[in-house]
Amino acid sequence: MRRAPSKPTPAVLSVDVEDWFHVENLRPVIDRDSWKSQKSRVERNVDRLHELMAASAGGVTCTWFILGWVAERFPHVVRRIADAGHEVASHGYSHDLLDDLSHEAFRTDVLRSKQLLEDLAGEPVRGYRAPSFSIQEWAIPVLHEAGFVYDSSLFPSVGHDRYGRLSGVAKHQAVAEILPGFFEISVSSMTVASVSVPWGGGGYFRLLPYPIFRAGARKILRSGRPYVFYIHPWEIDPDQPRPGGLPRLYSFRHYVGLERCEERFRSLLADFRWTTMADLLEQSGCVAQSPAAGV
Repeated sequence: MRRAPSKPTPAVLSVDVEDWFHVENLRPVIDRDSWKSQKSRVERNVDRLHELMAASAGGVTCTWFILGWVAERFPHVVRRIADAGHEVASHGYSHDLLDDLSHEAFRTDVLRSKQLLEDLAGEPVRGYRAPSFSIQEWAIPVLHEAGFVYDSSLFPSVGHDRYGRLSGVAKHQAVAEILPGFFEISVSSMTVASVSVPWGGGGYFRLLPYPIFRAGARKILRSGRPYVFYIHPWEIDPDQPRPGGLPRLYSFRHYVGLERCEERFRSLLADFRWTTMADLLEQSGCVAQSPAAGV
């Protein structure tokens, strides 16, 4: 008898939808009060990502973690994402690090974003990702009570001054049930010389030679673990404004490799078969029942 072929280990694509001036690296030189007067580039960059995904063989569907600030000003962007069959998820409303928020302020932020996105997309918003991966242990019950089914903010890698930490998630565990019916979907990292290195996007994707990055992603998939990748719309926009006076480390983090990111992303789309966070939960056999929204 022939054994039925098993499903391939999923590769999950996600986009964190924020404008170039929302980025934490630019906070030292861009005041929050100036956001409304900055020239937005998020719509053109989201449109370009749509074009690249649609042009990839068979088309690509992914999860978009959308900032509420963007959704409120560009509602048609959210509707376009939903109408194209993508999963709409939340990146919070104001792009505040969780370290800077009280529990109540965080609750208000995520509920505001969730309601706004659900009204625009016409469907439940199940997932959340914290700005700059700044998730905190105390935030998980708030997300669960607010009606979210999963968080995807954990980046289990070498120390970063903004990344948060969660208990109950084993090293390199892609999907973990951390509360009954609530799951953590970790962004991918890989062990290199006993050090857990970020391998899910960002500066490493733009800095490392693409064949090396691709080989690492394939190694993660061969191990039987899902591969989880993220990108921001501003990362394919090397012509974005470049304000002066930025600390050298922050400038490097933000601008390294922007000029080659779109080409690499196009290759990445073609080299893997992509799915959404929601599909990953389903394929992982996770039956998630969310509580009634509102806390």
